[in-house]
Amino acid sequence: MALSKALKSAYEKFDKEKKYSVAEAVKLMIDTKSVKFDATAEIHFTLGIDPRHADQQLRSTISLPNGTGKTVNVVAICGDDKHKAAKAAGAIESGDKELIEKIAGGWTDFDAVVATPDMMKNLAKAARVLGPKGLMPNPKTGTVTPDIEKVIKELVGGRIEFRNDKFGLIHTIFGKISFGQEKLEENLNMMIQTIKDAKPSGQKGTYLKRITINSTMGPGIQILTGAEETEQ
Repeated sequence: MALSKALKSAYEKFDKEKKYSVAEAVKLMIDTKSVKFDATAEIHFTLGIDPRHADQQLRSTISLPNGTGKTVNVVAICGDDKHKAAKAAGAIESGDKELIEKIAGGWTDFDAVVATPDMMKNLAKAARVLGPKGLMPNPKTGTVTPDIEKVIKELVGGRIEFRNDKFGLIHTIFGKISFGQEKLEENLNMMIQTIKDAKPSGQKGTYLKRITINSTMGPGIQILTGAEETEQ
């Protein structure tokens, strides 16, 4: 695929084969922004895992210190006694059977679903809609919990979920270019450390093979993974 004129120009500003420190990479990402809108800061990890094995799969959540800059629409599935609290915490919709029926009918105008444990048996009928989109509540990510107000606040505040795909890659975001150097560095450092800490128990060999960041439609900039010293 041919590169756009703006992307070609951006790649001329640095060595795309070189691996940079977090600070250097973030500065390059900001300097090579090529769109007029507030671009999203994206990060891509290539991991030395075999996703075919359960003990090498990676799935977790993170609350970035400066949020993501993205508006997150959360839906709460809970009993009548929690509807008011869920709305106060930031949920755009809160309900039980009627809301489940609406979702089962194909409504997915939201980014996350939080449910209390007692509602999961009812939510099963919406699994065919939520499952393929990765929206089904899961205890592992904290979206099935009796304390839904806390989780809703975290999600609205910028908590994100990440998981590897079938190729052992993780693609996620860590802010907006408008955050500036310092806040993006803070978010990026926490994201990298979280991925390091989440290393699956069954993984062998080099874990972090490659880390690349970019702004929306911007050039990919490689980051030092920490594995370089052991490879030399």
